Amino acid sequence: MAYDFDLYVIGAGSGGVRAARFAAGFGAKVAVAESRYLGGTCVNVGCVPKKLLVYGAHFAEDFEQASGFGWSLDEAQFDWPTLIVNKDREINRLNGIYRNLLVNSGVTLHEGHAKIVDPHQVEVNGERFTAKNILIATGGWPQIPDIPGHEHAISSNQAFFLKELPKRVLVVGGGYIAVEFAGIFHGLGANTTLLYRGDLFLRGFDGSVRKHLQEELTKRGMDLQFNADIERIDKQADGSLKVTLKDGRQLEADCVFCATGRRPMLDNLGLENTSVKLDKKGFVEVDELYQTAEPSILALGDVIGRVQLTPVALAEGMAVARRLFKPEQYRPVDYKMIPTAVFSLPNIGTVGLTEEEAREAGHEVQIFESRFRPMRLTLTECQERTLMKLVVDANTDKVLGCHMVGPEAGEIVQGLAIALKAGATKRHFDETIGVHPTAAEEFVTMRTPVAG
Repeated sequence: MAYDFDLYVIGAGSGGVRAARFAAGFGAKVAVAESRYLGGTCVNVGCVPKKLLVYGAHFAEDFEQASGFGWSLDEAQFDWPTLIVNKDREINRLNGIYRNLLVNSGVTLHEGHAKIVDPHQVEVNGERFTAKNILIATGGWPQIPDIPGHEHAISSNQAFFLKELPKRVLVVGGGYIAVEFAGIFHGLGANTTLLYRGDLFLRGFDGSVRKHLQEELTKRGMDLQFNADIERIDKQADGSLKVTLKDGRQLEADCVFCATGRRPMLDNLGLENTSVKLDKKGFVEVDELYQTAEPSILALGDVIGRVQLTPVALAEGMAVARRLFKPEQYRPVDYKMIPTAVFSLPNIGTVGLTEEEAREAGHEVQIFESRFRPMRLTLTECQERTLMKLVVDANTDKVLGCHMVGPEAGEIVQGLAIALKAGATKRHFDETIGVHPTAAEEFVTMRTPVAG
C-alpha cells in the first residue's frame, strides 16, 4: 500500500521535531502535527522561559553583593511585565526557528489537533492522512490536585504569563519544578512559602544535596514547610486566597502555584482505535525500540514516562529516526550517567549514582565532600556555601557519582559527566591539574574521604 507519509509525528516538541527532521534528512516523507506551540513544553512553558526567569531572579543577589566590590547602586527596581514581555519575544523567536527547522528539512507541518483514526491513519483539521509509521510525541501536562478550590491555583503553564508578580506566593510540591519556581518568586521579591507533604524536597537526589539546599534556602529567608499538605483553597472577597492545610493551619497567599506532578498528554488522541497499551501510571507502554503494542505506532519523550528531560527526548528522537530510516547508523540510547541540573538558587548539578543508590546497589563506597564559601563572596556579607561531592567505589576507585550545589553547578557538572561516562577513577580526578582560582578545581583537590 502507498502511504501519504513514511512517518507521521504527533507533537512538535523536542523529541518529535528531532525525529521528524532527521527522518526527513534520511529521505523519508514526514509530517508533523502540532496543536499548541512549536518547540513543546521546553521552549514555551518549561526549560527555556524558566531559565530566563531564573537569570532575572539572580540579579537581586548580584546587586546586593556589588557593594563589596566598590559599586554604589541606587535602590534597584524590578518590573515583572518587562521581564515577561522580553521573555515572550525570545520564545516567539524560538518558535520561528523551530518552524524553519521543520520546513527547511522538508517536513510537512500540520497546525491542528491530530487524532489517530486507525493504526495507519491520522485526522487533522477534518483531513485524513495515511502513514506507514505514526510517532506519538505529545509530551506531558501539569496536574493540579483535585481539592476544593483547585481552580484558584495555577500550574507552570500559567506562571509564565502572570500579569504581575504576586506579593505572597505559596508553592506546593517537592520536585525540581517546585524548588525552581520557589527560587524565582523569592528572588524577584515575592514573600514565598514552599509547602511539601514529605520530609524533605527533591526525593531521589543525593541526601547531602537535599540537606545542603534546604540550609541555603533557609538562610535566604524562604519559608520551607515540610510534612504539610494542602486541603482546600478559598478565594476571599479582596481576591486573596485562604489556604487550609490538612493539619488545620491556615495560610494566606495571593497566588497558589502547584507543581505536583505531570501526566502524559493523551487527550482525544484516539488511542482507543489502536492496540496501544498504557502502563499503570498512564504512560504509553513501549519496548526498548520505542515500539508500542501496535506495530505501526511508536512513542517517545515525556509521554512514555522514562527520563523526562529534553536532551533525553532528543536522543530518543534521533534513535527512532535512525532505526526506521538509517539502520546502519542506529545505536540505542544509553540511560546511564545522564547529567541533570536543577536551576534553584543556588543551582544543583548532578550525574551518576547518589550515595544512597550506590550503597543500595552493593558498592563499598568512599565519599569525598567539600563545603566552602566561594571566592566571589569573600568581599561580601553573603554566607552562602557551595557543596561538592564525589561518590567513589572503594574497590575499583571508579567515580560513581558527582554532585554539586552552588553557582553554575550545571555548567560544571556537564564537563564532569563526560569523565564519568568514560569511566574516570578518583585517581584520574586526583591527577588532573585544576584551573585556579575556580570553584570547579575543588573537584580535583578533594583528597580525604569523609565517610566509607
